[in-house]
Order: sequence, then structure tokens, then C-alpha cells
Amino acid sequence: MPKIGRYGHAKQYKLMRKAIKQVKGFLGRVLRDIDRQVKRQGLALTQKQDDTLNQAYRLLKQTRQSKNKLYSLHEPNVDCISKGKAHKRYEFGVKASIAVTAKESFIVGARSYPGNPYDGHTLKDQLQQVETLIGRKPEICFVDRGYKGSGVEDIKVLIAGQKRGVPKKEKNWMGRRNSVEPIIGHLKSDGKLRRCFLKGILGDAMNVILSACGQNLRKLLKWLNFALVWGCFYSGMELIQALLPRRLENEMAF
Repeated sequence: MPKIGRYGHAKQYKLMRKAIKQVKGFLGRVLRDIDRQVKRQGLALTQKQDDTLNQAYRLLKQTRQSKNKLYSLHEPNVDCISKGKAHKRYEFGVKASIAVTAKESFIVGARSYPGNPYDGHTLKDQLQQVETLIGRKPEICFVDRGYKGSGVEDIKVLIAGQKRGVPKKEKNWMGRRNSVEPIIGHLKSDGKLRRCFLKGILGDAMNVILSACGQNLRKLLKWLNFALVWGCFYSGMELIQALLPRRLENEMAF
């Protein structure tokens, strides 16, 4: 009911709870009527129908203190992620982790983490993915303050704001940790990471990886465009002849 959201936005919680109770009453009546009809007629439900009924019962019984709440019927694996920001306290989706290089900001690791785990517990798996993709283990990792207590010992982990035991060279590189924030913004706006249209946990994982690949390709295309316009030593028809295959070059006359 639209009234629930309106009462909650206006902080009229008594009326909001009353509206929620009314909607739950409607849902309970429908479910009990379906159960009576199924038992009376001896119908066999399909797997999809049975899953829908189980989700409805789960939605009817859950309370504010319930664990593993159901937030979406079409995507039951959605989690409530606390952001801690004034303008957006919560986000509903699946947590994703992005690893980029400190200098060029190329994405070298991207994966999703269903179940909303603690950020520090995801660092070891993310570094393992980076080592698998690039073929070498990173020496230093710059992270934000949410990764405290990661438990990574074979790689030097520097947390944002850390001052003790940080050499001057690495302290200068620590400022590059903020470069991952605009990359995440580009992934959401340009790479379609803001909303996933693929179903299930596997679809979430595929969406993150494909968005990261698209970001790297867009960056490479910009570099190639810059090289063709400004950095190439050829000019005019010599540039076209240098780029064309030898077979096409022989067939064309200038």
C-alpha cells in the first residue's frame, strides 16, 4: 500500500504500523484460502508455485528483529547494506568489491559478495583474484578504514588515515586510494552496475565482472583515440596506410 511509505516518510509510525497490519491481514486471508482450496481439490503445485507460497509465508512471519529478511519477491537474494550516510542510510542489493591499480586506475579485480559480509573479511579473496588475473602478487594494498582487521599477512595493507610506520614514498601513494571512488561512480552510471538485470547470485557476479571489463575497454579506447589524434608520427594518408592491412593497402590507390 502506498500509505505505508507515506506514513513512514512523515514519521507517523503509529499509522504506518496500522497500515502494515492491515496489509498482513489481507495476505493471511489469501494464503489460508489458497491452502483450503489446494487441500479440498487435491491439487499438485508446481515448483514455482510452491516457492511463491513459501516466500509469501516468510514475508508474513518476518518482523523487524528477524534475520535474513525478504526484501524483494522477484530477487530474494537482495541484502540491506548500511551506508552510514545522511542522504542515503541504506542500499538494497549485493555488495561488490573493486580493485584498481594505483597509477592508471585499471580494474584488476571485481567480484560480488552475497550475504553482506564484513569488508575486512573480503580482502583476502579479492587479493587472491587479483593475483590470479594479473599473474603476480601485489606488494602493497591501499584500503579504506572499513577493512580493519582483514587478517592479510603476506601483503602489506595500508589503511587510509594510517600514519605510524608508513614511509614517505608510500604515504604519497596513499592519496591514490581515493581514485577508486570515481571508478565506482563510472561503473554505476556508465557500466550499468547501479541495477542488475541478471537473476540470482550468478547473475550478480557476472554483472560485476562485465561492468569492470566495459570500464577497462572504454579506458583503452580513450587512450587509443588520444594516440591516433595527437601521439602518432604519421600524417594524412600515411596514417591510413600504416593502419590498414597490407592486402587492402595494395588494393587501394591514392
